[in-house]
Amino acid sequence: MHKQKRGNLLRQTATMLLSCLAVTTLASSAHAEDSLPVLGESASPWKVDVFYENATHFRGKDNTGNRVGLSKFRNTLQAEVDKNLSDGWAFHGIFRGTFDGVYQLNKDEYGKNAGGAVALESSALEGTPVHYLPFGQGIVNWTTAQGIGLPPSNTFGFNSTTPGGLANPSTSPAAVANLPYNPNQGLRLLFDRWGTNPGGVQAAVPVRPCDVDSRGCTDFGGYGDKKRSELEAPEFNDKLDFIREFYVKKNFNLDDGKQVFVKLGKQQVVWGRTDLFRVLDVINPVDYSRNNIYDELQDIRIPMWILQAEYRMGASDTFQDRNVSVVWNFDQFRPNNLGQCGTPNSILDAACILRAFKSLWDNGGTVANFASVLPPGTPGNGPHLSTDFGPHTIGIRNVDLPDWSLKNTQLGIKWEGVTADGISFSLNGLSYRSQLPSLHMFNVGAVNPFIGTVVDTSDLIAFDLVYPRVSLLGGSADFQIPDANLAVRLEAALTHGEEFGNSAQASGYSKNKVFRSVIGLDRPTMIPWINEAEATLFSAQLFYQHIFDHELYDRPFGKVGMVDWKDNFIGTLLIRASLMNARLIPQVIMARDFKAHAFAVAPSVAYRYSDNLSFSVGANFKFRDNQERWHFADQRDSGSFAPFGAYTDANSNTQTGPGAWGLSGLVPLGAFRAGPIGAAWREDEIQFSMKYKF
Repeated sequence: MHKQKRGNLLRQTATMLLSCLAVTTLASSAHAEDSLPVLGESASPWKVDVFYENATHFRGKDNTGNRVGLSKFRNTLQAEVDKNLSDGWAFHGIFRGTFDGVYQLNKDEYGKNAGGAVALESSALEGTPVHYLPFGQGIVNWTTAQGIGLPPSNTFGFNSTTPGGLANPSTSPAAVANLPYNPNQGLRLLFDRWGTNPGGVQAAVPVRPCDVDSRGCTDFGGYGDKKRSELEAPEFNDKLDFIREFYVKKNFNLDDGKQVFVKLGKQQVVWGRTDLFRVLDVINPVDYSRNNIYDELQDIRIPMWILQAEYRMGASDTFQDRNVSVVWNFDQFRPNNLGQCGTPNSILDAACILRAFKSLWDNGGTVANFASVLPPGTPGNGPHLSTDFGPHTIGIRNVDLPDWSLKNTQLGIKWEGVTADGISFSLNGLSYRSQLPSLHMFNVGAVNPFIGTVVDTSDLIAFDLVYPRVSLLGGSADFQIPDANLAVRLEAALTHGEEFGNSAQASGYSKNKVFRSVIGLDRPTMIPWINEAEATLFSAQLFYQHIFDHELYDRPFGKVGMVDWKDNFIGTLLIRASLMNARLIPQVIMARDFKAHAFAVAPSVAYRYSDNLSFSVGANFKFRDNQERWHFADQRDSGSFAPFGAYTDANSNTQTGPGAWGLSGLVPLGAFRAGPIGAAWREDEIQFSMKYKF
């Protein structure tokens, strides 16, 4: 059986390679005989370049002690096509297809056998051992639940045992509800790869491809509902993502010597001047499922159908050059691709949070350490029990993806100039949709199918997912300091309308202004012991983010408010040398998230064997300090129904509002404090790649 499946995978890879050879033959023929069609009398021949790349990655042990093994076996075929058309128009296209064999070669981690049965913690009374209850065996007994004040809507739990059967017929009276089947298989615990959460909330998340296990699968904006074949070949979808670029462009010369430049089609619009993290470069969303933040932005931006028009005014008495451009993104809205839980790359573990909470809403599920065993109204942080919730009680209810309409398109304007001193700068304005989701909490009126009544389980971590409208004003500048042999890059942006999780608000979120900036310093430096003939590049960046009207309050058991840091700095450093006439390129990239206390280092060596063939080997290692600094209010006490949130102020004997006591843990918000580096700290990799140009 294993030999047969391995053979199927080899045949699929061979088919792709044969396709690569076929395209190469056509491209070579086009170069040799100019046999492709010529549009217009003065049009030029087609120019076609074809590339093949294999990327193979391996991971070590994750936080469960499991050695992950193969995490990527991606084969990429890319064709770049250019042609000068008639009347001054030019065409440019990039077409890319990938096939990643990891879902078949390592199916125990990422394929149809991923996950398994899980047990969730149930905190015990002082002096008694902690219990671990299998998924589906939390509080469901009617008498026990009522004794501690559990609302009836949760007593029936969910159907984890019998396909097509009833919900807990032996423990719930008049059990007649036929609930969705939600078995204890194909699951992992949220954050188990990189974190531990003793005494805190735990949730189980399905991790198999959506054609194998559809629980929690939904379209979160072009991701989150993919079957195995779509994960293996992600560009071949209804968005035609195999078309990386497809546009025409032309310069129109005006009578006064000025020009109008037009570019229309599927494209990337690059406003930023930074690497890894973005400040101004937000017109195109980003596909973080490809390799988290570590691929070049040009490879992970998601191209959109865009019209660019640029009025080039030339020099003036004050400026060496001036232009103003308008960017109209008329494509249907797409957010950043955050990946799918159960795949190698899920930035911030966000895809697992979304899938876990969507499955909880649709199917019900078990949540560890949730219901308090203290009597209702008693202040304090006593033991919490593993709790079963029925469908439509907690989790993500709806995903609000904006439909295409004129008002949902995105519009930007940029004014650029070069001063007499050689300072290049821009002023930027953009109206767009947030590319990251926001969760809006709402009250749940849950129906108990056994007694036919509606019970208000207010604010039991139930959300709708939305993408709010955002406006941006910013600017950038580049200049040189010749005496220091230094190039300086600056960017800054102020946004209005971004939304952040906020457990101090009954809605669960707040809308805030955000200021972001970056300073980049690039210096080529001669280091004789590395290379006496060529300089070594040092490139440093320091990113800063400030959230206005930030809310954060200390409570007896943790912090309540906005999980994102009020002020944060992230620094990066690139050191790149050039050896053997630029045939051997060693480099190291380092990144430090100062608030998260997380650090990454990525050394690599690239070798250009010939003009057509190159190899590289590298690694990616992450480190972190005390994980407890990532803990945050998990909203067990956000509601008003005992034992969920019915904690009282010891002095006034009244409930003090949302998240009153700040019961805290790593799940579900700790990833946003850990940041993209900290949340991946147990995803160390060794990476190999080979690239060939035909």
